[in-house]
Amino acid sequence: MAEEERNASAEKLKEKANNYFKDKDYENAIKYYTEALELNPSNAIYYSNRSLAYLRTECYGYALGDATRALELDKNYIKGYYRRATSNMALGKFKAALKDYETVVRVRPNDKDAKMKYQECNKIVKQKAFERAIASDELKRSVVDSLDIENMTIEDDYAGPKLEDGKVTLKFMKDLMAWFKDQKKLHRKCAYQMLVQVKEVLSKLPSLVEISLKETEEITICGDTHGQYYDLLNIFELNGLPSITNPYLFNGDFVDRGSFSVEVILTLFGFKLLYPEHFHLLRGNHETDNMNQMYGFEGEVKAKYTAQMFQLFSEVFQWLPLAQCINSKVLVMHGGLFSEDGVTLDDIRKIDRNRQPPDSGKTMCVLLQDGRSVSKRGVSCQFGPDVTERFLEQNKLQYIVRSHEVKAEGYEVTHSGKCITVFSAPNYCDQMGNKGAYIHLRGSDLKPEFHQFTAVILTSNIKKNQYRSSTIHSAVTLQTSQSCW
Repeated sequence: MAEEERNASAEKLKEKANNYFKDKDYENAIKYYTEALELNPSNAIYYSNRSLAYLRTECYGYALGDATRALELDKNYIKGYYRRATSNMALGKFKAALKDYETVVRVRPNDKDAKMKYQECNKIVKQKAFERAIASDELKRSVVDSLDIENMTIEDDYAGPKLEDGKVTLKFMKDLMAWFKDQKKLHRKCAYQMLVQVKEVLSKLPSLVEISLKETEEITICGDTHGQYYDLLNIFELNGLPSITNPYLFNGDFVDRGSFSVEVILTLFGFKLLYPEHFHLLRGNHETDNMNQMYGFEGEVKAKYTAQMFQLFSEVFQWLPLAQCINSKVLVMHGGLFSEDGVTLDDIRKIDRNRQPPDSGKTMCVLLQDGRSVSKRGVSCQFGPDVTERFLEQNKLQYIVRSHEVKAEGYEVTHSGKCITVFSAPNYCDQMGNKGAYIHLRGSDLKPEFHQFTAVILTSNIKKNQYRSSTIHSAVTLQTSQSCW
C-alpha cells in the first residue's frame, strides 16, 4: 500500500474512532486509534486522541505515554502538553504537570482554563513542599490518644443505630445498612468506636493472611467497590449477608470515586468486627493518603465528619493486610506481581505495612498496584504470563486473584487461567457501563465460579462522585471536554 493510501485509510480509522469516542465507547475508540497509528505512526494527533481516550478509561500510564509520544513528534502540539499535564496530575506527579501547564500558559497567555490549571497545580506543589519542610521524623502521635470517646454525647434526637455495650452485633449491622441506605449519618461516637476497635483487630494481623477452607467450605471474593454503597448492598442481597458460614474477602479499593465511601467502609469494618475470622479485607492503592486526597474520600469524611476522623481512617488503612493466601494455593492481592523475579510469600510476610506505600518499585507498592513493564495505570508496572508462571512455580501456588482494573464483564481470566481479575463496582464512576462480579471458591477444588451483576439504578436525588478533588476533576474535565481532532 502506497504511503498516501495508508494515510487516507488511517484518517478514516481516526474518524471512526472519533465517533466511538463521542458515543463514550472508549475501548473501541482506542482500538481504531491504534489501527490508525499502525498505518501512520508519525501522526501526533492520533497519539493525542488515543491519550484522551485512555484518560477516560483511567489508563493514566498509557495516556501519559501517548501524550509524550505526540510531543516527541511535534513539540509545538499544545494539546499534547494538556494531555500530559492531566495524566501527571491524575498520577499525583504535580511538578511534572506544572511544567507542562507553564508551557501551555506561555504559548496561550489568554487561555483562562490553562491559567486556572496552572495556578491550582502551582498551589499544590507549594503545599506539598511546605508539608515536607515541616514533616518530622518522629513517630506521630495516634489520633486515638487524643480522643475521649466515652464522654462523647449521643444527642436525644439521634434515632440511628448504636453499638450495644460498645460492640457490633448483627442487629446493629442490619440497622446500620438500612440507616445508610436512607442516606443518614451514623453518630460520630459510634463511628469512632468502630474505627478504634477495627484498628486494634487489623494491627494484630500479619501482612500476609493465610486461611484454610475445608472441602465443603466456600468463600466469596469481591474486587473494587469504590464508594458504590448501593451496589455493595446488592452483593449482599444476591449472595447473602456475611456470616461464619458465608465468609467474604474484599480485595481493596473500598473508597474514593463514589459518593458513599464512608458508608461502604464503615459497613465493611462493621462486618470485620462482627466476624473477624470470616470476613477479610485487603488494602488497595486507594487506601492511601494521596489517592484519598485526589479522588474524594478525604473530602467526604471531612464533609460528613471531621478532619480528625480522616486522620484516624488513614491510620486504620495502614494496618490493612496486603495479601491473602487460601489453602496455600491461591494468592489474592489488589494489584499484581512484582518488578523482579524471586519474590516469595515469606518476603510478603516480612513487609512492614504500617505506613504509606512508596511511589513505585517496592514489593508493598506492587501488591497495591500492578507489576512489570510500563503500566497503563501509570503506577508500578504490568506483568506477563511468564512472570506469573515463575512466581507460581517458585511459591507452589495454582493461580493469583487480583483487582484494580475495571473489566467490561466484571472479571477477566488471563495467563492460561493463572491470573484472574475481579472488579465489583458495576457501571464504574456512573459512566463505564461495565458489569460487576464476585468469585466463589470452594475448598474441595478451588475452582473459581464467577457471578456477574449489573449496577443498581439510583434515583435522581442521590448525588454521585461529589467529593472528588476539584483540582483533579477540573483538570480531567478540561481534557475530556476537548474534542478529538
